[in-house]
Amino acid sequence: MHIAILTFDGFNELDSFIALGLLNRVKREDWRVTISCPSPSVTSMNGVTVLAQSAIEEACAADAVIVGSGVKTRALADDENFLAQLKLDPTRQLLGAQCSGALILAKLGILDGAPVCTDLTTKPWVLEAGTEVLNQPFHAKGNIATAGGCLASVYLASWIVARLAGEDAARSAMHYIAPVGEKDQYVARMMENIQPYLTSAEYQV
Repeated sequence: MHIAILTFDGFNELDSFIALGLLNRVKREDWRVTISCPSPSVTSMNGVTVLAQSAIEEACAADAVIVGSGVKTRALADDENFLAQLKLDPTRQLLGAQCSGALILAKLGILDGAPVCTDLTTKPWVLEAGTEVLNQPFHAKGNIATAGGCLASVYLASWIVARLAGEDAARSAMHYIAPVGEKDQYVARMMENIQPYLTSAEYQV
């Protein structure tokens, strides 16, 4: 089971690393989570350079993909050569977009009319692309989910865990990373946000 977090130059550390940390709380032999980049390394919006753990081509074959966010996403969304590399398919993959990653999904034309969640900076660009933006942190339809706001990345990652490893695994992962003394509240809030989008019919990838 491979989950790839697409991470580009100018990426937002919270968006990629929070998801990476939570997803890696699932301890299964077949479970693999990678930072996936279009180049051997990328540098964040705050100057943190990371090495790619997988390539874009490998991510396109992953079981689940999170399209990360960053300060250069708008330029990427207008780059037809870049978009052509993203062979993403919600009929065979879980697809998530964090903040401005929703703009890339919109430009790829795979949302099938579904509304999205995104950050306030990206909202006008997503609307311009013809996609409705919701005033909430998380939304999913079928195999596509979006999250708006850096800390909403825990909802996106938890949704992927719940879909691929079950709700108990999602609760356990959130319980581990949540603040001491507030763990039950964090788990409850996470489930409140993702559970409406978890149905038996959707547990097929």
